Amino acid sequence: MTAYRQPLPSRADVRAAVDALTEETGRAPSVLALATRLGLANTTFRRNFPDVCTNLAAAKAPGGTNGTDLYTEMKADNARLRRDKRDLAVQLEVAVAVIQRLSVDNERLRAALHEARAVTPLPRRPGWPVAPRSL
Repeated sequence: MTAYRQPLPSRADVRAAVDALTEETGRAPSVLALATRLGLANTTFRRNFPDVCTNLAAAKAPGGTNGTDLYTEMKADNARLRRDKRDLAVQLEVAVAVIQRLSVDNERLRAALHEARAVTPLPRRPGWPVAPRSL
């Protein structure tokens, strides 16, 4: 049984696919995306069009203009994320302090309420669940 061999696309077809993918995504396409667009396996495309693969890799490398722009954008995003993380950590510390303060105030108010109502607390047996307090 012989396998059906699909004819390879021409250089013009490959250039047209690169241009189409670049136009759609706004950046240089990956080799895998290009191979998929042309209906070829990744390894088949790399084996038959190594120069195109090299050109695509060079266009995506951090040394190129697109790569530099992406690297600068990534650095700016990382700086923003670090600032946001630091701000959120401060807000979390403040929230924890407020919750602790509210817990202390709540306990004091409950104690004052029980004293005002002349409620006598009953001793608890060890191992018994704590009943919820109600006002």
